[in-house]
Amino acid sequence: MSTADVASGGSASRDSGTTGQDPAGADRVQEPDSKPAKGSAVTAHDTVEAAVRAQLSKALGGKRGIVEAAVPTIVFTLSWISSQDLRFSLITSIATAVVLLVVRLVQRSSPQFVINSLVGIAVGAFFASRTGEAKDVFLPGILYNGAYAVAMLLSIVTRWPLVGFLIGSITGDPTGWRADRGIVRLCSRLTWLLMLPCLLRVVVQLPLYWADQVAALGISKVVLGWPLQVAALGAMAWILARGRTPIQPTSPA
Repeated sequence: MSTADVASGGSASRDSGTTGQDPAGADRVQEPDSKPAKGSAVTAHDTVEAAVRAQLSKALGGKRGIVEAAVPTIVFTLSWISSQDLRFSLITSIATAVVLLVVRLVQRSSPQFVINSLVGIAVGAFFASRTGEAKDVFLPGILYNGAYAVAMLLSIVTRWPLVGFLIGSITGDPTGWRADRGIVRLCSRLTWLLMLPCLLRVVVQLPLYWADQVAALGISKVVLGWPLQVAALGAMAWILARGRTPIQPTSPA
């Protein structure tokens, strides 16, 4: 063994300590220090506004998800206008949704938004098949938007705005965001913007439903669907772009 080898060995022994602990063991002891402590909230966003933008985009499924939600309704409306046949219109609409679902599965992408659309069509078809009225295809959507608008209004009045729970899901504390009045005000404004499209749909579509205007119901559902939602999101993005509220992660107990 050379002098250099002995010197390097002695140096390694000093680095690893004189207790006989091997260097690999020392590395293993130090390894946990390089990882985040358990319970700390590690997020991909620095601000509340960025996190809410990401969550809303994810919830809507992006441009493709919005289109997939609208296409079956467009097919049903066009089929009804051309044939006045409820059964045929329902079959073509459901078949369109199934094709979109198959494409998603073949591409191995998330079918969540197509499934949501398919469930909505199936519920509407059930209502219409029970009454024999084509307008009842749209009744579940009117009821859903009405219930959603009431729920969001109540959440704002009670100072538990629904958008706040998006922040809670990110920070790991479902209710901790309520301690910051600024975040509560921000979430209230955003919840208002989410509520208004639902309320507008009910105000426009309910009179059309009572008047048996099936074609107008289909058109209004498409027009007041993703275009209105995009407008609401645009207003939300404008509000979110103005602020930079830092996310306060939940610290471990």
